[in-house]
Amino acid sequence: MSLSRLLILKSFMNSERHLLLINKRYAQNAVNLSDPAIQTYFKHLMLEHEQLHSKARRTTYEMGRLNEIKPIIDVLKQRIALYDSIESLKELNKKEGDTEMKKMIKEEAAIYLKRMTEIDGELQSILFEPSYSNGGVLLEVTAGAGGQEAMLFAMELFELYMSHAKYKGWEVDIASYEKTELGGVRKASMLIQGVGVPELMRMEAGVHRVQRIPTTEKGGRIHTSTVSVAVLPQPTEVELNIPDRDISIETKRASGAGGQHVNTTDSAVRITHTPTGTVVECQEGRSQIKNKQIALQKLRTLLLEKQLQEQSSKINSERKSQVGSGNRNEKIRTYNYPQDRITEHREGGGTFHNLKGFMEGGEQLEQLQESLLKQHRYQIVIEEINDFIKKYKAEKTGNS
Repeated sequence: MSLSRLLILKSFMNSERHLLLINKRYAQNAVNLSDPAIQTYFKHLMLEHEQLHSKARRTTYEMGRLNEIKPIIDVLKQRIALYDSIESLKELNKKEGDTEMKKMIKEEAAIYLKRMTEIDGELQSILFEPSYSNGGVLLEVTAGAGGQEAMLFAMELFELYMSHAKYKGWEVDIASYEKTELGGVRKASMLIQGVGVPELMRMEAGVHRVQRIPTTEKGGRIHTSTVSVAVLPQPTEVELNIPDRDISIETKRASGAGGQHVNTTDSAVRITHTPTGTVVECQEGRSQIKNKQIALQKLRTLLLEKQLQEQSSKINSERKSQVGSGNRNEKIRTYNYPQDRITEHREGGGTFHNLKGFMEGGEQLEQLQESLLKQHRYQIVIEEINDFIKKYKAEKTGNS
């Protein structure tokens, strides 16, 4: 079965117009499947799939890549088969002289065309629908500009994510909680585990800006403050095993404003990673064993981040882009209380109301995260297509 029947390449290499950024041409998170540029990309995927599938042994990356593109290939094969059927009906219609038979051919062709439309929808969905993994993150909330008001909102954001995790059925452990005298938090962190956590909670990374009249201030003046949220992927014990000889564990009584459950037992745990000098503490739970588990997982996360930073400066710039400097003009989302409005400043977001409902961490936040993630996935696919087209053209130009 010839791929050319599906991938109709009409002078692709002779036309500069196909190298325009595709995302400008298909702003509705979809691509024109008849575009020769897209067809060339699909042909490339089919050849890649064939090469990977024929390998007797595959690396972990190759196995993951094969699983990633297989659903696309399965739908493309259905599309090829349908295209062949439609072409056969066209040829039969030319030869057939019987009126009744022509009518039957037309009806059958209509069925095939309808199915082709459905398959094209499935293909678009597979291309741009995000996939979810079962994993975890370390989420850190840090008060930025705005003094006590920023610390109060940091507490509210932290509670928002706690409620959202409960709504999603995710597992949560508080790793640290630096409480202020007025009830806010300077900095707090939690470990979140569950299906979709790595992808969805990644959408919360950045600077959150709040505009409201503080309860601590008279006169009714609107105050602007910021809170930074960092989201770091959790490694598994297998991915980052820490030898016992490399850590020092101390226990003590939970105390101070940071401990949620101050008690008289030695439940607080402090772990020092001797080779790097990294120190983590956990005193939020009543159980020393549980606090040790949380502290160890937080240590693994921090060590993984440090390891990746040493390997690539890109990781460092990524976290910097998440947190920024905490200035009021660096923001991904604005919470405007006087106007009961939430504004998401990234593509895939928008402006909507019912701030009180949003801060409960339910369906509104879920829908926003999913929308942002779909837009993020769309941009990744479009960039991959554009990069392939440019590389393909450069190779053809070099060989000519």
